[in-house]
Amino acid sequence: MATPSGKAAPPNPQVSKRSLPRDASSEVPSKRKNSNPLPTLPRPSGTFVEGSIVRIAMENFLTYDICEVCPGPHLNMIIGANGTGKSSIVCAICLGLAGKPAFMGRADKVGFFVKRGCSKGLVEIELFRTSGNLIITREIDVIKNQSFWFINKKPVTQKIVEEQVAALNIQVGNLCQFLPQDKVGEFAKLSKIELLEATEKSVGPPEMHRYHCELKNFREKEKQLEEYENVRQEYEGVKLIRDRVKEEVRKLKEGQIPMTRRIEEIDRQRRTLEVRIKEKSTDIKEVSQKCKQRQDLIERKDRQIKELQQALTVKQNEEMDRQKRISNTRKMIEDLQNELKTAENCESLQPQLDAVTSDLRRVQEEKALCEGEIIDKQREKEVLEKQRRSVSDHITRFDNLMNQKEDKLRQRYRDTYDAVLWLRNNRDRFKQRVCEPIMLTINMKDNKNAKYVENHISSNDLRAFVFESQEDMEIFLREVRDNKKLRVNAVIAPKISYADKAPSRSLNDLKQYGFFSYLRELFDAPDPVMSYLCCQYHIHEVPVGTERTRERIERVIQETRLKQIYTAEEKYVLKTSVYSNKVISSNTSLKVAQFLTVTVDLEQRRHLEEQLKEMNRQLEAVDSGLAALRDTNRRLELKDNELRLEKKALLERKTRKRQLEQKISSKLASIRLMEQDTCNLEEEERKASTKIKEINVQKAKLVTELTGLVKICTSFQIQKVDLILQNTTVISEKNKLEADYMASSSQLRVTEQQFIELDDNRQRLLQKCKELMKKARQVCNLSAEQAVPQEFQTQVPTIPNGHSSSPPMAFQDLPNTLDEIDALLTEERSRASCFTGLNPSVVVEEYSKREVEIQQLTEELQGKKVELDEYRENISQVKERWLNPLKELVEKINEKFSNFFSSMQCAGEVDLHTENEEDYDKYGIRIRVKFRSSTQLHELTPHHQSGGERSVSTMLYLMALQELNRCPFRVVDEINQGMDPINERRVFEMVVNTACKENTSQYFFITPKLLQNLPYSEKMTVLFVYNGPHMLEPNRWNLKAFQRRRRRITFTQPQ
Repeated sequence: MATPSGKAAPPNPQVSKRSLPRDASSEVPSKRKNSNPLPTLPRPSGTFVEGSIVRIAMENFLTYDICEVCPGPHLNMIIGANGTGKSSIVCAICLGLAGKPAFMGRADKVGFFVKRGCSKGLVEIELFRTSGNLIITREIDVIKNQSFWFINKKPVTQKIVEEQVAALNIQVGNLCQFLPQDKVGEFAKLSKIELLEATEKSVGPPEMHRYHCELKNFREKEKQLEEYENVRQEYEGVKLIRDRVKEEVRKLKEGQIPMTRRIEEIDRQRRTLEVRIKEKSTDIKEVSQKCKQRQDLIERKDRQIKELQQALTVKQNEEMDRQKRISNTRKMIEDLQNELKTAENCESLQPQLDAVTSDLRRVQEEKALCEGEIIDKQREKEVLEKQRRSVSDHITRFDNLMNQKEDKLRQRYRDTYDAVLWLRNNRDRFKQRVCEPIMLTINMKDNKNAKYVENHISSNDLRAFVFESQEDMEIFLREVRDNKKLRVNAVIAPKISYADKAPSRSLNDLKQYGFFSYLRELFDAPDPVMSYLCCQYHIHEVPVGTERTRERIERVIQETRLKQIYTAEEKYVLKTSVYSNKVISSNTSLKVAQFLTVTVDLEQRRHLEEQLKEMNRQLEAVDSGLAALRDTNRRLELKDNELRLEKKALLERKTRKRQLEQKISSKLASIRLMEQDTCNLEEEERKASTKIKEINVQKAKLVTELTGLVKICTSFQIQKVDLILQNTTVISEKNKLEADYMASSSQLRVTEQQFIELDDNRQRLLQKCKELMKKARQVCNLSAEQAVPQEFQTQVPTIPNGHSSSPPMAFQDLPNTLDEIDALLTEERSRASCFTGLNPSVVVEEYSKREVEIQQLTEELQGKKVELDEYRENISQVKERWLNPLKELVEKINEKFSNFFSSMQCAGEVDLHTENEEDYDKYGIRIRVKFRSSTQLHELTPHHQSGGERSVSTMLYLMALQELNRCPFRVVDEINQGMDPINERRVFEMVVNTACKENTSQYFFITPKLLQNLPYSEKMTVLFVYNGPHMLEPNRWNLKAFQRRRRRITFTQPQ
């Protein structure tokens, strides 16, 4: 197969998707010769870079049964439709070179990469080496999820394979070298730090990444020492501030002592004054109680005087009221006597009263008779309404059955149903009778027999309208078919009615065969419908039988000579042959009835409608009679009321004279009683005056005693007020002192809280210092006896008052609290007591020994200082060896990256980014791009750029690394999927131009599709991937033979 560049593509990547003709359990053992070895295929010519892939072989791997791929030394373009197995080749490269399964983003277990249904799989990678190619084989066991490794057919461990791969600078876990399909989007997600690390590993010198790691470790050690020194200084500063605050607390407590004493003295004065005030209050209370008693006595005397005056006033008012009532009663008697003179005689009113009573009795009798008739009419109305409801319910049930038939018609034949609705609204347009569809007008007498009628009459006629007039039918069809476009059927009933036509044979003659009825007798229908069915379907000639008929069917056929008959479940049609005169019969099973199972007795419904109309007429007559009776009853009610009022007035006039005489007699008796109840007002006034004078004398005496008590109480009150003023002055002074005391106490509490916080902070910092010192000693490899180098120590800061915070050296090692000092004193006393009785020579010897130890430690400390200086010099040298080449490398990448973007009329740059030059772990590579002239350069992120822009940026960055690359090959899988056609074409041209240069590493470019008319190079290798059940097996693939066959076919074709 020829590639677009004209170079023959290797046949190796052809995929055979058929299962191999052997059992799955015999798949590639750990170490064996394949009985059907992979074919040896021709390899592309050219110069391979050290570590380039020469051959890829797969067996039972993902989509492949057996496949071998031989890529070229430069650009290898792998093309194939989605799902054919392009990415399977990428997976084979990754796993065959000891890559992790999870890096592919497909599965986390290597067993998942073996073809489904197989227990083992194999991947073999052949790498170019000048000393001899390196063949790495990986056999995968699905059941154990294990891999077995071979180098040049010899079993080895995975670690040896990884070392061999790393020696050739192959990094399948580096996105700058190996970018699988599922990881394309993650390249833009790399941080600047991660991108720098990947770039160093991919294109930098081997020692560049090692120098970077050493610098980060050196910087971490420096940070540990610096952090300890900072915390130690903070601890010393907090300790000094804590001591200063402690002194302030002591001074504040001493300043509060005089104030406390003065407050106590004032409090004693206040208590003395309060006792005296309480005594005066008791005296005032006793005098006030006596005053209260005198006041109560005076008020009681006042009430007695008032009660006497009120009693006298009451008696005066009662006498005046008695005289007034006597006068009024005499006047009333005079008025009643005058009215009595004018009153009528009772005997003259009796005839009138008798006449009114007689009229009232007559009216009440008529009223009772009228109310009885009203009750009868109401009962009659209730009975009629009940009967009407019953008839209406019966009609509704008929209508519901009819609606069921109409619903079936609407569901099955919507046009016919619409035509029925139109007919019901336009019956006045027809001259003669028009029947609705036959299926609506037929009413079965027994639902079980509906199947015979439905099987006998065609469905077209069942939904046909029946007309008696040809003219009416034409009007109907014109309106319904032509204008409304409804598909309906219509038939005309015969002019001579067939509805009552007698059958040719009596049913009694046929009962011996099991027949029980003719079809016509099974249902009711309007006369036109019945006439049409008798004429058209001869329903009066078709008998219906039972299962007994079916059992004697041959006899029935021979003896009856009927044309059509029905048994319980079958229909028989009989024909007589014209030639042989033999009877030919055919039978069919009866279908289940669908439309005529609902029975509606239309005659009964019409009868019920007539009953309903008669009941409505009777109800109207009853209502009119009730209205007339109610009017009569109202008139009698009014007449009854008038007579009752007239009778009441006559009775009142008849009894008036007797009532007047009784009232006059009652009033005269009342006057006599009131005149007997007399009162001597002068005597009562004299008695009241005497009692009031006696009470006033007693009241004057009580007022004199009350005045003396008030004077005594006032004197006590003045003395109490004077004491209260003195007490107020004392309390005011005490409050002022307490306020001052509270203010100082508040300041004291704040200071004490500050002291507590500083002491807690000191303890925390001290603990942190110990931890950091321990950690710093571990980082710097210092033992517990070795001191920290002087370069990492600083002077303790000065305290805020300007004095130096550093105590004399002799006191720096002493404790800071009393408890610690006491403990130290006890220890020193114990140690001194141990010296008693020692030999002086032993002491001198101990002194000399300690002097020698001090000298040794001093020399060791000096050596550590020199070592530290050398350590810092090494950091400077490593930094110079790492940073300068790194800057040069980034400049080269930036130059190529910018040129690629400029050729696309866009802009891009790459720079080395860091915030602090000494933070070696924060160095990173920053990629900034812009795709439109109106925008600024923006950093490449997963969110700012579109998917296509990220793909273009990723591809161009990898191309910028291509010529600088020290890795033997690079793999990019389907990175062009998100690009628009213009960018895809530009990027493809750059890939071809860059990857096909001399001395560049091998390049794998995987894509499912390509644009038309792309430029290609002679150094390219195009690998086509096909699949399918009829693919040619790899060992039968011969590209040269295919080409020769193609040329022969071309030459033999006629011109």
